[in-house]
Amino acid sequence: QLVESGGGLVQAGGSLRVSCAASGGIFSHLAMGWYRQAPGKQRDLVAAITSSGITNYADSVKGRFTISRDNAKKTVYLQMNSLKPEDTAVYYCRVIGGSWGQGTQVTVSS
Repeated sequence: QLVESGGGLVQAGGSLRVSCAASGGIFSHLAMGWYRQAPGKQRDLVAAITSSGITNYADSVKGRFTISRDNAKKTVYLQMNSLKPEDTAVYYCRVIGGSWGQGTQVTVSS
């Protein structure tokens, strides 16, 4: 089970960190990803991190977002800086190739 938290409303240029806590499974062995879905748009991968900590980002967030993980806490994070209104979406955590969280809303006002 994956539970996201930390979403909210922030002004453009601001920062926000969302978290995803996992239960069950061997978290340290899992590749994890953050996805987002804006109204009327498809759900896209934003960032991913492998079990060994290798990261990958969508071009639209490179240099602004950072994905990280804490295996002891079974938690994956997405630090979002220099937020833009176009970052507004529901952000979902996922075990790559597996289960999804319920999502957390991030709204960036202009």
